[in-house]
Amino acid sequence: MIVVDTNVIAYLFINGDYTPKAKKLLKIDYEWIAPILWKSEFRSVLALYLRKGFLTLENSYLLLDEAEDFMNEFEYEVKSNDVMQLVSSSNCSAYDCEFVALAQSLNLKLYTTDKKILKEFPEITISLKSI
Repeated sequence: MIVVDTNVIAYLFINGDYTPKAKKLLKIDYEWIAPILWKSEFRSVLALYLRKGFLTLENSYLLLDEAEDFMNEFEYEVKSNDVMQLVSSSNCSAYDCEFVALAQSLNLKLYTTDKKILKEFPEITISLKSI
């Protein structure tokens, strides 16, 4: 079991530079978990692609359905106090700290492409690029 951030989930479902790495990570560990926040962030990614004309509305529905099915039962609540503690000791957003808090609470690694998270929390993060 590993924690993944929204970027990793997005690369699994939307073709991009790190899609091969996301697929390779899935072969290494198929049990991906994330805070519930991932879904809102994923919608924002789809909205960006939709507005730029890279996706149709119908394709965004399909991608959202696939991602939600994949993450079903692997979404976790995180404690707000844990998130705020991480915010107070880093330069990361509260959104980013939700993923870190989940990884810390379960003593798991967080896979990400986010440079700030990788820099601020090197002891718990692994770059998707390194896969």
